[in-house]
Amino acid sequence: MIRIAVVEDEKDCQEQLRRYIKRYGEETGQLFDVTVFSDGLDIVENYNPIWDIIFMDIRMKHMDGMKAAGKIREYDPAVIIIFITTMGQYAIKGYEVDALDFVLKPVSYAQFSMKMRKAAALIRKTEEKYLLLPVEDRKERVSTRDILFLEVQNHNIQVVTRNKIYVMRHSMQAAEKDLADCHFVRCNNSYLVNLANVTGVNKDTVTVEKYELPISRPRKKQFLKALSDYLGAGYR
Repeated sequence: MIRIAVVEDEKDCQEQLRRYIKRYGEETGQLFDVTVFSDGLDIVENYNPIWDIIFMDIRMKHMDGMKAAGKIREYDPAVIIIFITTMGQYAIKGYEVDALDFVLKPVSYAQFSMKMRKAAALIRKTEEKYLLLPVEDRKERVSTRDILFLEVQNHNIQVVTRNKIYVMRHSMQAAEKDLADCHFVRCNNSYLVNLANVTGVNKDTVTVEKYELPISRPRKKQFLKALSDYLGAGYR
């Protein structure tokens, strides 16, 4: 199911987009979960990075779409943003917030369905796993590609990425299960390593970019085989 947010202050346009999404779903067999926000401020406040696509009006009363999109990008690099506007020149500014496209008002179904096909194709093409990781009073969506390793500390898990360390209440067993399809393997009981980011292996250690982690004897054979299979399959 694809989750869509419609951020639009005009009731008629809200309902029109709802109808278009429903029609597109009936034509393609795709399921959509749609939530409507009446202003950019409404979606930005307590933003939860669960959306796949956001249709964003630009001119709104309390927070315009460009500003809202900029704030959303601070926490969510993955969501597809498509602007809705009466003025084509805003399309250039859309690149500043990595928008996929824009739709000109009045919105026709032909135009809308073309943008939906483009967005759906991008979702299929770039499908990768993201984790929602806690940052103070909200969450960020982080690609598993950016995770170096996970480490157990007391009853918490530290998620170490290239630029930041996140701490969450979780078990290593559950994390290992969550990431089973993403080529994460334990080098010992305390570390779950992203094989995509391994840069070297020594006798008893594995180097993950700037970190050197110990490989335990019971885990060594399984870890080295998993790494060999990963590299042999041409994943990188």
